[in-house]
Amino acid sequence: MFSSHDKAPLSKSLLLVPSAISILLTLLFQHYQKFFAYNLQAVKEDFQIWRLVCGRTICLDLKDTFCSTLLIYNFRIFERRYGSRKFSSFLLGAWMLSALFDLLLVEITQYIFGITINSLPSGFLGPVFALFVPFYSSIPRVQVTQVLGHFSITNKSLVYILGLQLLTSGSYIWILALSGLISGICYNSSILKVHRILCVPRWVAKIFSWTLEPVFSSAEPTNEVRVGMGATVDIQRQQRMELLDRQIMMSQVAQMRRQRQQQGGMINWNRLFPPLRHRHNANYQDHPSEGIPPPTEVSEEQVARLMEMGFSRGDALEALRASNNDLNVATNFLLQH
Repeated sequence: MFSSHDKAPLSKSLLLVPSAISILLTLLFQHYQKFFAYNLQAVKEDFQIWRLVCGRTICLDLKDTFCSTLLIYNFRIFERRYGSRKFSSFLLGAWMLSALFDLLLVEITQYIFGITINSLPSGFLGPVFALFVPFYSSIPRVQVTQVLGHFSITNKSLVYILGLQLLTSGSYIWILALSGLISGICYNSSILKVHRILCVPRWVAKIFSWTLEPVFSSAEPTNEVRVGMGATVDIQRQQRMELLDRQIMMSQVAQMRRQRQQQGGMINWNRLFPPLRHRHNANYQDHPSEGIPPPTEVSEEQVARLMEMGFSRGDALEALRASNNDLNVATNFLLQH
């Protein structure tokens, strides 16, 4: 939606605006909470369609507000990776699809179990649960430590714990979670092509870029993190969390380097990509006189990102070529080997 997607302005707006409204409704304007209740009975019987908008945007439970805010903070990586317009299109599509699946799951529950559900927990919960789909499929899993020698703690464990906490915070919130996950799967499906239909138009993206980006954007943390130099407590907390994430990542890189030095120095690419390397060597031996296909062109921007994480240029180039320029796959292999 915005041009400077590295600054994640949409994620920051979703962090600040709904949370502020939720706190105000809880502390000062309790008599207005009825307008933000996710009342399905009023939607179906009185055709109060506006409740699908109000009831599915603002949380009325501060516990849900806290958990969903932390999850959005962690999911801001998708806005930085794919751009604000694509990220907002995913949220819009997941929000619309989850509204439909909410109604379907309520009817199915009533038909099978005979349970009548008149209302569901309020808030921007459907898209939040939908973001677990790309989080599971596209974010590399990196082991941080082990508990009792058997249970692995990864860089994704905290996010899953927050999701579980949100899932258990209400009696019927499992319906929102299930509809959100189904929506995320449908939107990411290459067969259904939902992302081509439910997307944010470019002219809308430009309007929000001109109006909201100056308000909610801020510079992405640099390598020289100045902890404690933020103007507010929230900025300082964000800087510390970014520093912690970077320290975890660099500790994994250092551990990987030590293992490589003990094993002989260079990464064993035959172990990482045995089918590809075996095929390449076999073709070379069988047809030594034939021309070898040119190597895959590698984006210098992706090479620079891997080098910023501490990898050598040679390893970065080799990993990107072997993974067909897939930055996630290359990063995952470099960290785990």
